[in-house]
Amino acid sequence: MPEVRASETIGGSGVQHVDIAVVGAGFAGLYLLHRLRQAGFTAQGLEAADDVGGTWYWNRYPGARCDIQTTDYSFTFDPELEAAWQWSEKYATQPEILRYLGFVADRYDLRRDIRFATRVTSARWNDATQRWLLATSAGPSVSCRCYIMASGCLSEPKPPEIDGVADFVAVAPSAQVAAPTVPLPLAR
Repeated sequence: MPEVRASETIGGSGVQHVDIAVVGAGFAGLYLLHRLRQAGFTAQGLEAADDVGGTWYWNRYPGARCDIQTTDYSFTFDPELEAAWQWSEKYATQPEILRYLGFVADRYDLRRDIRFATRVTSARWNDATQRWLLATSAGPSVSCRCYIMASGCLSEPKPPEIDGVADFVAVAPSAQVAAPTVPLPLAR
């Protein structure tokens, strides 16, 4: 396996230089970081959440679970990883899937290359350097040869497009709850 080079922040420039930036730390983002390291690239993950998980971090509504057999929803790139994790049920719940993603991140030490609570606020191509410059909401900007969006199609809530929804007066929590401490009403 090629030796992974460390990313570098050029003295005082406030810019971190890497080969590739990965936006998102769900299933796709974690796998990309792992594979990019194996291929010898420097990579920086940028994640809006406080931890790994992607959709499974954000969607914490009661009863959230996988709608396909969980074994089909697991990483298969490493037989030792497959042997090390045992799912408790056929269609795993959100908390278990989130624990699995944390387990994967820990096993491959992926968190060291992820900046959490960080959003990409802009991406600008520089013709002279042939690099992207990603401005972020926290920490230095990131200069990279390319960036990969692994933010997923479920990373932002989509309000229902229903006539009269603005007139609905009852509590209508989103399926995407940003924190586990958000209380949901028990009323119907």
